[in-house]
Amino acid sequence: MGDMPSGMTTRPLGARTGIDVTDTGLGLWAVAGSEWGPAEDQTSLDAIEVSLDAGITFYDTADVYGAGHSEELLGRAMAGRRDRFIVASKIGWIDYDREADRSQYDSVDKLVAGVEGSLRRLGTDVLDVIQCHINYRESNTDVFIEGFRLLKEQGKVRAWGVSTSDLDLIRYFNADGDCDVLQIDYSILNRTPEAQILPYCREHGIGVIVRGPLAMGLLAGKFTAEQSFPEGDFRKAWIDDPEQNRQYLDDLRVADGLKPVVPEGQTMAEFALRFVRSHPAVSTIIPGARDGRQASANAAAGAAPLLTEAERASVDLLVPPGGGRRIWPA
Repeated sequence: MGDMPSGMTTRPLGARTGIDVTDTGLGLWAVAGSEWGPAEDQTSLDAIEVSLDAGITFYDTADVYGAGHSEELLGRAMAGRRDRFIVASKIGWIDYDREADRSQYDSVDKLVAGVEGSLRRLGTDVLDVIQCHINYRESNTDVFIEGFRLLKEQGKVRAWGVSTSDLDLIRYFNADGDCDVLQIDYSILNRTPEAQILPYCREHGIGVIVRGPLAMGLLAGKFTAEQSFPEGDFRKAWIDDPEQNRQYLDDLRVADGLKPVVPEGQTMAEFALRFVRSHPAVSTIIPGARDGRQASANAAAGAAPLLTEAERASVDLLVPPGGGRRIWPA
């Protein structure tokens, strides 16, 4: 683990990639046209700029975020300074056949063409990381593995992996020992990866990218039982759908229980990000940011010390190691 002048620390992205990343990155799902409600392009660009100025090097997007718009925005931000960015994208949910329950990327040629589309939108010749954006085993899995290997041989991607919370699928992707990375949901509210998945990744040299470290904002400590979300924000279902609302209220109770644990002078969000960064299997975390202010707060958490043993023990009393129930899709 290395130190940067900004206070950010860097870690290897697994044992095989040869890529070092800041252990706090930026997730770029919440752009205009995505499922997070109204947004402006400039505020997303501000979030990238603030992150870059803070020393953050790792940026994660996907072809499905805003139907390609997230990749386009990141491409705009990278123009003329590509060398300052480690870029990861994902593929698999666009052209998804929901009736057949599988991706329509049913040939290597289609997959390669899809990744080349991401490269065009990003304005780059090479992706540092490409990931299969599927949360479970489906019949086209071998197409992704074969296609990613071909893209790596062609020099169009440097590393490849999968975004999932399914250990069997991770093992399948890594059957020949060449799966480079895993992206997984992991937070104080969802500690289930600690039981088997994170130890597996550590044993097999797989770099771990953590999405959802703030549980879609629940661990920012600002939501209430009377919360409202705008039209177009997928979190509106947390209030409107009775089953999701029960889970939401359970999660709020855990979040409220964290408040006395958070050290004075820290926000709950900073504490939650410190918790995830503290796991030794984690390479980097990718909290989202809707604007420069949120990006600045995330960057500050990325420069803060890791959790102490006493702080972790306090979390363990609320959510035991390997516990928690909230698992988000890939």
